Amino acid sequence: MNLLLTFIGYTLDALTFAILGRIIMSWISPSADNPINVLLHQITEPILGPIRRIVPPLGMFDLTPMVTILLLYFIRNLLNSLLQA
Repeated sequence: MNLLLTFIGYTLDALTFAILGRIIMSWISPSADNPINVLLHQITEPILGPIRRIVPPLGMFDLTPMVTILLLYFIRNLLNSLLQA
């Protein structure tokens, strides 16, 4: 059980880093045909897509990545509390 929770924690961390990478790449190279952008989109869109349908956009700002990172942080802390119990 402990190994499974550790693996899930690492997966959540990797997803968080992928979302941060997607944010940075949108500033550096906004073209959609960049291979790194394509890879980051394929990794992160399964979690960002459903949340994007819930979180309304604020003008030109998409708050979905921030909300998702906060949600992943909450889940990670929940897992840490389960590991310590």
